[in-house]
Amino acid sequence: MSGFADKLRAMMVIARRDFVAVVFSKTFIFFLIGPIFPVLVGGLAGSIGGKVQQNVERPTIGLAMSAADSRAMLRAREELDGRVPGAIPEIVVLQDMQPGQTFDARAALANGDRPVSAVLGGTLDKPLLTAPGERARQWVGVVSNLAARARSATPTDYPDVAVEEVATSVAKVKSGQIYTAQAAQVMLFLLTMLLAGMVLSNLVEEKGNKIIEVLAAAIPMDAMFMGKLFAMLAVSLVGIAVWGGVGGAIVLAGARNLPTMSVPAVGWPLFLTLGFLYFAMAYLLMGSLFLSIGGMATTVREVQTLSMPVSMFQLMVFFFASYALTSPGSWLDWASIIFPVSSPYAMLARAAQYPDVWPHLVALGWQVLWVIVIVRAGAQLFRRTVMKSGPATTKKSVWKRLFGKGAKAY
Repeated sequence: MSGFADKLRAMMVIARRDFVAVVFSKTFIFFLIGPIFPVLVGGLAGSIGGKVQQNVERPTIGLAMSAADSRAMLRAREELDGRVPGAIPEIVVLQDMQPGQTFDARAALANGDRPVSAVLGGTLDKPLLTAPGERARQWVGVVSNLAARARSATPTDYPDVAVEEVATSVAKVKSGQIYTAQAAQVMLFLLTMLLAGMVLSNLVEEKGNKIIEVLAAAIPMDAMFMGKLFAMLAVSLVGIAVWGGVGGAIVLAGARNLPTMSVPAVGWPLFLTLGFLYFAMAYLLMGSLFLSIGGMATTVREVQTLSMPVSMFQLMVFFFASYALTSPGSWLDWASIIFPVSSPYAMLARAAQYPDVWPHLVALGWQVLWVIVIVRAGAQLFRRTVMKSGPATTKKSVWKRLFGKGAKAY
């Protein structure tokens, strides 16, 4: 127990030392200003992406009419869609109605097994559209045209469509929660991409002036690595607090013009808490990898060389987790949850879509385990390849340090 306490004390000393050195440096103000341009670019890209999503979205109307009326509506939809592609919603048959039979349209809209955005009942002469208010107003004219064409190939009389509005539908809730999950993943990626790369160059200066050798002689290497990692996490949280304060002021100033996001399945308070925890885990997982890789570099030039593959690795992890979001419950989804560096992205998206809390406790424990494993492995690699490889000014390349004496130095 005393050994663990000594390591914890050493870790806190290193963390406090690095945190103070970074936050009270003159360059920290430039670090805080840095995200302005990526945020502007991300905002423009998000706006364009939202426009595209609105254009390609194909909502669905469920039919609860007689078999003959349903076939006629499907045929009319096929004819009109060929003339105005993309403007007519998808149509599926929910149930072929018999004379005198009733259908619970509200229950169908609340059914998550077969999500539809609206239900069309009644007859071709008197159609009844049950939908959320926005959808109902949007589709009244479309339904009238479809019913008229279903009655006659050359329609001259367009029936009036009765409307029954509902508050919402499962399809709309699920769609909104997916947008929330996507937005959370993008935010997590941007913050991790912006902040985790700092740890790549964390050891270069100390290796150059031999401070690392003094520290390595005084404290365990894994405690030093963990202390540096938590110091950079604390620096990142300071930056996020500043950016969050500025962003919050902007949101309050222009709140009326901002789109509202759907409530995540676990609720906003727990979702924000999980977002903070998953950011910390994503940062620690990526940071521990980058600290181990950057520890092999001896010059700033080598760090710059490593920056591109590191950035590409982060991008591929984000794409992997985002793609898995399109296949819930598949092996791809489970792979993104189990793979340590993509697990925070996948689980944060899961929090937006599913109300269960216990999987997050398991996932956080799994991620903590991998942080410890990577830090210990990185510390061992650093001790064996760097601390025993001669002076810090050696010309051995990162390739040679990673793969041994038999590798060719370039």
